[in-house]
Amino acid sequence: MNSPDRPAAPTTDVTTWSLEQTSPADLEPAKAPDGDVTVVRAEVPSPEFSRFLYTAVGGDVRWTDRLGLTYAQWQEIVDRPGAETWVAYVDGTPAGYIELDPQDDGVVEIMYFGLLPAFRGRRIGGHLLGVGVARAWDLAERWPGRQATRRVWVHTCSLDGPHALANYERRGFRLFDTKVAPEPEVAAPGPWPGAFPV
Repeated sequence: MNSPDRPAAPTTDVTTWSLEQTSPADLEPAKAPDGDVTVVRAEVPSPEFSRFLYTAVGGDVRWTDRLGLTYAQWQEIVDRPGAETWVAYVDGTPAGYIELDPQDDGVVEIMYFGLLPAFRGRRIGGHLLGVGVARAWDLAERWPGRQATRRVWVHTCSLDGPHALANYERRGFRLFDTKVAPEPEVAAPGPWPGAFPV
């Protein structure tokens, strides 16, 4: 209950869309962008690199859920069997990433996906998403003992980039759930503390 002299924290209604593919044939790859763009798996689990990607991509769109994690918690995330991070590079510079989260019964969730701000609007995102989803579908080929992927899913929300939902739909994802709920208003943290003016 709020104190009578303390106003309620401001909230905003956030729409969350959940989408899925249930067959590799659902995937609609994007045309490769111009220039030297490569997508490479980060094969050495690295909490430092994973945190860099998370803050650099999500800093201006209010990704905050992992900011308080300890080093050991980040290590646990990157060490999970079947967890993979695929990174897009432009002329050798990290431009964005897609993180695949292995779940039970052949399900793979796209846990995080996005581009650093400087690389948005250059048709890199569709290509990275297409490659990442293809790797979700063949994940079991790289992880002996894992059940073959039978479903790939993702959720995105109205706080993400303005083209996120359309990008997923263009890659062949189908909407299966929509929810609207109030969430506390938080400032975009930026890629490091103090990066954005207050």
